[in-house]
Amino acid sequence: MTIESAFFGHHEADPRALLYYEWCQRIESGYAVDDFAEEVHELTHTEHPVPGACWRLLDRIERARRIPDWPYTEWRDAPWSANLPEAELDSPPTVSDRELLDRIHGGWLGRCAGCTLGKPLENGFLWTPERIRAYLEPYDAYPLRDYVPVSEPIPPEIASRRDWRAATLGGIDGCPRDDDIDYTILGLHLLEQHGPDFTADDVAALWLERLPFLQTYTAERVAYRNLIDGYAPPDTATYRNPYREWIGALIRADIHGYTHPGQPRRAAVAAAREASISHVGNGLWAAMWSAALVSAAFTTPAPADLLAIAESVIPARSRLAVALADVRDDHRGGRSWDAAVAAVRARHDRYSWVHAIGNACLIAAGLLWGEGDFTTTIALTVQGGWDTDSNGATAGSVAGVLAGASNLPAHWVAPFHDTVHSAVSGYDGTRISDLAHRTRNLVVQG
Repeated sequence: MTIESAFFGHHEADPRALLYYEWCQRIESGYAVDDFAEEVHELTHTEHPVPGACWRLLDRIERARRIPDWPYTEWRDAPWSANLPEAELDSPPTVSDRELLDRIHGGWLGRCAGCTLGKPLENGFLWTPERIRAYLEPYDAYPLRDYVPVSEPIPPEIASRRDWRAATLGGIDGCPRDDDIDYTILGLHLLEQHGPDFTADDVAALWLERLPFLQTYTAERVAYRNLIDGYAPPDTATYRNPYREWIGALIRADIHGYTHPGQPRRAAVAAAREASISHVGNGLWAAMWSAALVSAAFTTPAPADLLAIAESVIPARSRLAVALADVRDDHRGGRSWDAAVAAVRARHDRYSWVHAIGNACLIAAGLLWGEGDFTTTIALTVQGGWDTDSNGATAGSVAGVLAGASNLPAHWVAPFHDTVHSAVSGYDGTRISDLAHRTRNLVVQG
């Protein structure tokens, strides 16, 4: 068992996990912390850790110096509020109200479908692309063309998930509850309550009011805990929060793309403000990238062009931008999808399987090799592994906006019965079409 898998499921409460992942985060972002390896190993591999010893070592790690010749832009070099794109360069698209609603509805449905498709396979320790293929082929289900199949007896890989039946072929009755959908719903509520000029404090208050603590994970749970302990944004994103560059902010960003159709810079600005409660650096930039990607899909049909627009809103020398450029180079160079995914995983396997950078690259690969086809896009994205439900949700959101609800294949959306389950207070059993109409109303209201 790896140290990461040993901590999985209780990252936010174990001082060993916070110490280990902060050490990893510092290595990844260019700090001279290699000399701490032996001490970190000693404290994180003990069954009965002394919390005080973990905190003291963590404090020392946080005081480590930057590597002088580090080639990348990091969050302390480019605070989010000082590096936002020029939103005024955006202009609203010319699109009929009917088409706007259809595209927004397509984004909601696509997000639900992609999330549900990836949900049974969400375990980066287990579900590699090879393992996914080996599981699906006996069902004649590879490549994926429908939801993940199961049979009796239930395979242990699937049965280990308590919610497996609600997200597998033949068992779906409404879009199953997932944080990837909860945050989109919560973002809609935020915009309805506070408008486009919402603040990070508004986000914090809404989390405490509407979002159950135990339905948050990694960076969001640490930020939530920090709120309870009296910290305020943006300190909630950085105080003992080693998950600040993981995927959480990326999964929360789509609503800002829906509400800024064809205005990717404005979408990125809104996503950055919302993300700042829990993420910095590449975690926050991934949210900006995702929001811009969804926004641009309303007016830009070619996936390669979409990705170029989305990359334009993040720092060019960030690790995220460099990683995404590599994926686009692989596509232009004629690599197969399998080879491209293998390259992504080889380049970024030093990160956690729920880190923003590697997963953003798998989303980009799904969009590029999916070539605008909804089914191919979400299938390839999920088959790439790592955070399959989050990646499938974002890719599905983009592909759903591109297609529009009226053009989505029925087998992806019919099992939802126009209903989504949610842990957000007051929203369980909401109609997806109602969420789309409410989102459209925000756009019309400006």
